[in-house]
Amino acid sequence: MSQGPIIFSGIQPTGRKHLGNYIGAIRQYVEGQDRGEGIYCIVDLHAITVSYDPAQLRERIYDTTAILLASGLDPERCILFRQSDVREHTELTWLLSAVTAWGDLNRMHQFKEKSAQQRELVSAGLFFYPVLMAADVLAYRAEEVPVGDDQRQHVELMREIARRFNERFGETLVEPEHRIPEVGARVMDLQDPETKMSTTGSSEAGTVYVLDEPDTIRKKLGSAVTDSGREVVRAPDKQGITNLIEIAAVARETDPAEIEREFDGAGYGDFKQAVAETVVEFMAPVRERYGELRPDQASLEAALEAGAEKARAIAAETLADVRERMGIGPPP
Repeated sequence: MSQGPIIFSGIQPTGRKHLGNYIGAIRQYVEGQDRGEGIYCIVDLHAITVSYDPAQLRERIYDTTAILLASGLDPERCILFRQSDVREHTELTWLLSAVTAWGDLNRMHQFKEKSAQQRELVSAGLFFYPVLMAADVLAYRAEEVPVGDDQRQHVELMREIARRFNERFGETLVEPEHRIPEVGARVMDLQDPETKMSTTGSSEAGTVYVLDEPDTIRKKLGSAVTDSGREVVRAPDKQGITNLIEIAAVARETDPAEIEREFDGAGYGDFKQAVAETVVEFMAPVRERYGELRPDQASLEAALEAGAEKARAIAAETLADVRERMGIGPPP
């Protein structure tokens, strides 16, 4: 792996990956493996904090692994693994709970949102989710966490946990910084541009999936909600058009202002058609490569196992230091 900052992020195996995941997280992972030491895990332990199907979870893990590899992650240039294969994460979660305030967990926006969506049990695991997330990152002494804007509060909490631990037990853990993309940090639902595109809360018609066929992408973008005007410009009262401008800018690797200049006077219909073709071209290589990789489940499993071995070697050192500082286990 490259010299540079240690970069860590985890991705949920639940549901299908959409354009927001790809722009806000996956592309950052790919960029990070050459800019620093990229460590990425598929967070199956986080996935079990809400209602789920065990057989489907296993399939989703392989789906997600194939999407990450198809997007450009290279196990020779980064560490990619399944969270539950590295048991240091769970032990470190419990140890860090000793320096995590109940009040801090009670203020987490995501817990309030996700618990409101549960029809039956609201699990203690869902409440404790941010501590496991902190352990995921702090186990690798990561300096950067590429996340979407919605994860900002969780990164602030893990910084607070690291700070509290260091103040109480001595300098041991690194306070990570979040890395949020300047453009495309919040890709919005095409049918409800006030709502972030998501796996669970978004409408089917408003969500562009990484593996959608070209005609499906064209249909969804063609029917994207805009406003009553005609100008292709970003504005607070033009959330739908603003969202499409940002999507086009990311896909073309240009500035949103350049998109505005190009489509000055074009009208919404032509603009939406152009954005659709841009997104089709943007996602085609990933969809095609996924089709080649996903059938070979044995290779996907081998890649995850190799990554877990590398991850364990790093996490075990951090856990040993934490145990020693806290007085857990036999003396060194």
